[in-house]
Amino acid sequence: MSLKIEAKTLEEAFKKASQELGCSVTELEVKILQHPSKGLLGIGKKNAIILVDRKRRKEPLFQFTRPKVEEEELKIFENFYKESKDIDQIAKEVQKELNALFSHLCFKLDEIKVTPYDRETLLIEFEGEDAALLIGKEGYRYKALSYMLFNWINPKYNLQIRLEIAEFLKSQEEMIKHYLAPLVDKVKKEGKGQTKPLDGVLIQIALKYLRETFPNKYVAPKENKKGQKYIVINEFRRY
Repeated sequence: MSLKIEAKTLEEAFKKASQELGCSVTELEVKILQHPSKGLLGIGKKNAIILVDRKRRKEPLFQFTRPKVEEEELKIFENFYKESKDIDQIAKEVQKELNALFSHLCFKLDEIKVTPYDRETLLIEFEGEDAALLIGKEGYRYKALSYMLFNWINPKYNLQIRLEIAEFLKSQEEMIKHYLAPLVDKVKKEGKGQTKPLDGVLIQIALKYLRETFPNKYVAPKENKKGQKYIVINEFRRY
């Protein structure tokens, strides 16, 4: 007789099922009745519901000498679920939910567009009369919105995001590349260097750019005594 399991995530549901049936998750026969959903910013949250049974095997199970690693098995199930959806389909889902959310707010915006940026990233574009208001002073609203969207999309779909508001990100990236050009030259000559303190979203953009420019160097954010953030570039320590 099949067993119905409900949990917050598929991972928890698989784990609970394996415990109740006394077997490894790889021995489960699973039918997903409902995929988990965190909803949009917590609205419309749904638990995972699965129907499980222990697989019937006509041949004897082979015994492996290595110990069972159930956490790895659960990750395989979770990643399989996340990767099973086509990124174009995910983009359409996210676009629909974002437009539904912002239609209730007072901002005058064009239709929010969500498209695949690459195989692992969604490009989210905000345009319209009030789009610039979502950026805020020194990009603080931009950073908050980006953080909020990432924490919704990444756990649910296993994807990164690229948030573009009125070409803010593009202009900031171009500006930071120009600003960091002398530092890049210095690091290439001397092997190390550091930025001046950077505010708001600029620290994130600079960090990404410098790590891409120097993939074989130690590039990390630091904080001075005044609480200001800057980035250091150095050689990796060798022991």
